[in-house]
Amino acid sequence: MRNRLRELRAARRWSQADLADRCQVSRQAINAIETGRYDPSLPLAFTLADVFGLKIEDIFQPDRDGEPTGQ
Repeated sequence: MRNRLRELRAARRWSQADLADRCQVSRQAINAIETGRYDPSLPLAFTLADVFGLKIEDIFQPDRDGEPTGQ
């Protein structure tokens, strides 16, 4: 799953630790989500969306491996 977490966090000038505190998770969890090593649980995805004032689908998009590009 792709996400815009790093972009959204950087636009607010928050560190990973700042975002982690707001979501009550570890900085390592935020790093793992940003780098694509971990997909958040649904409750955490809702928390992240709430912190940014967005819908989940505004932050997270499914990978479309195998689909033709440009369509």
